[in-house]
Amino acid sequence: MTSFHQTVKKLAEQIESRMIADRRDFHRYAEAGWTEFRTASLVARRLTDLGYQVSLGRDVLADAERMGLPDETDLEAHYQRAVAQGGDPAFLPALRGGFTGVVGTLKNGKGPTLGMRFEMDALDIPESGAPDHRPQREGFASVNPGVMHACGHDAHTAVGLGIAQVLSRVQEDWQGTLKLIFQPAEEGVRGAKAMTAAGVVDDVDLLVDFHFFSGWATDEITPGMDGFSATRKFDVFFYGQPSHAGGSPQAGKNALLAAATAVLNLYAIPRHSSGHTRINVGKLSAGSGRNIIPAEAHLVMETRGENTALSEYMFAQAQRVLHAAAEMYDCRLEIRPMGAAQSASSDRALSKRVEAAAREAGDFHILPTCKSGGSEDVTYMMQRVQKNDGLAVSVGLGADISGIRSTDMENNDQVLRAHTPRYDIHEGALKKAVVLFSMLAGQCLGAEENNFDKTE
Repeated sequence: MTSFHQTVKKLAEQIESRMIADRRDFHRYAEAGWTEFRTASLVARRLTDLGYQVSLGRDVLADAERMGLPDETDLEAHYQRAVAQGGDPAFLPALRGGFTGVVGTLKNGKGPTLGMRFEMDALDIPESGAPDHRPQREGFASVNPGVMHACGHDAHTAVGLGIAQVLSRVQEDWQGTLKLIFQPAEEGVRGAKAMTAAGVVDDVDLLVDFHFFSGWATDEITPGMDGFSATRKFDVFFYGQPSHAGGSPQAGKNALLAAATAVLNLYAIPRHSSGHTRINVGKLSAGSGRNIIPAEAHLVMETRGENTALSEYMFAQAQRVLHAAAEMYDCRLEIRPMGAAQSASSDRALSKRVEAAAREAGDFHILPTCKSGGSEDVTYMMQRVQKNDGLAVSVGLGADISGIRSTDMENNDQVLRAHTPRYDIHEGALKKAVVLFSMLAGQCLGAEENNFDKTE
């Protein structure tokens, strides 16, 4: 064990209880995408106190690229809730209106810039009230109705703050610039595009992202995730004309029929031979009464593709179907973007560094490269860094609360799966993640690493 490893491990042990407390605090005061006012303000305070240069709000988010925003009334209500729940008054005003991104930068001599990304948002689902659900049992279940951390972003944020603290204490062991990116609105793939468009990663040479997984034990790691699907999330509105269904049906323009026709034909879009493609209409709502021609209809839907080109193929075909259905029933059509992500793959050279750090940290079982199949908006950041001749990696880490291993998770009803009301993680994974990524930073930002080898 190197002296740097010993120091990092000792520091991580010293702050473990603080990280767990942070995670539980963020869990208790869960905030969904674009409303992370309390969380972001507390992150900004902690980074400032640790000596980081902090940028936030409009400085790190391109307004025009934000997608899926709540309406202004909801944003203000959540802002006032954050004030009441202990958000930091020094930073809250800069976040108002849903500008809830935070970036902490620590410059420490000449060298490459290492960026690390951490999500902060919760999900719009109610948390389980079952007495055997640990957050309920131990008093840190979400107090905000209909919102809970069901994907581990509370833990991701706590890990980011832990890394910030450890690396600020060992600056004699690394050279370069550390950039910690705390992103809002990952759920629904809404936030990363706006941060990327604001130039947050334009100076980043090496980008690291990670995600905790239930169904993987805390010693399991895949050092490079691949196979992220590109996607478009969008809402569709058909606007027709109401009329009495019995007295004057000919005067109506039936938005429900336009929407139903669209749905049936959306699923008839030919799939593509170049790779997997997906489409889903998750919700259809329409109409107002039994004897009224429906004047409005609303679809909540998405398209996906194995790569960005295939995703765009599906989206273009979906638009064609939607416009045709609207024209058939003489309705007006509105397509409103709600989220998007590109495809991306981890760079092998940086994945190898993650694997080396995991082996040096010890007590990790290396899993094969994992093909996600899902979508992740960090891909906007990854592609920007890679386009600028940098390297990017997304890491998967185990955090199953019961110690279930990846080989045993399929069809295992004991796994507390993400995006469900009973989701929870093993908090021992926080310390392991801080040690791992602090070790990785030491490798990537060591004085001898100023000419980082980008080859395998």
